[in-house]
Amino acid sequence: MPRRYDPERRQRIIDAAIRVVGAKGIAGLSHRSAAAEADVPLGSTTYHFKTLDELLVAALRQANEGFAKVAAARDGLRDPRTDLAAELAGWMSEWLAGDRNAIELEYELYLAALRRPALRPVASECTESFAELLSGRTDPVTARALVALIDGICLQVLLTGVPYDEAYAREVLGRVMAGAGPRGTGE
Repeated sequence: MPRRYDPERRQRIIDAAIRVVGAKGIAGLSHRSAAAEADVPLGSTTYHFKTLDELLVAALRQANEGFAKVAAARDGLRDPRTDLAAELAGWMSEWLAGDRNAIELEYELYLAALRRPALRPVASECTESFAELLSGRTDPVTARALVALIDGICLQVLLTGVPYDEAYAREVLGRVMAGAGPRGTGE
C-alpha cells in the first residue's frame, strides 16, 4: 500500500498531545496516547518525534506562541502613554478569565521543565520574550521582575482558587515599577 501524503500530520500530533496533556496531564502523554488521539499510526508519532521530550517541546512551543500572540496584541504594553501596571493587571484579568483548561495546560507544560531539562530552553524563551516586550517600557531588570511577579500571581490564582484581584495586581506591579532604574540601564 503506498504511503499517504499528509502534510498536516505533524501538527495534528502536536494538537493531539496538547489535548492529551489537557485531559490526563503530562503523565498521561505517550507516543501511543498521542497517536490514538490524532488518529494516526503509532509509527507516525515516533517518526516526527523520536522522544516524548521532543513532542513535549513542540507542544510547549505551540502553547508559548499562543501566549505571545495574546501579549503582543495588547498595544498598551508598548504605548508609553498607558499606565503599564494597569495594562498588565488588565491583561492578566482577561487572560485568567479565559479558558481555564488552556491556561492550566500552558502552566503544566511550562512547569514540566522542572523535571524535563529538554523543555527548559523553550520555557526560558517564553519568559525572555515577555521580558523583552516589557523592556520597551522599563529597564531589563524590572521587566524580568514583572514577569516573575506575573507568574507568581497567576500561579497563586490557579493553585489556590482565590479569585484574581486586579486592584491588588495593579498595586504590586506599580510598586515593582516604582523601584525601577532608568529605562534600559537596569540600575
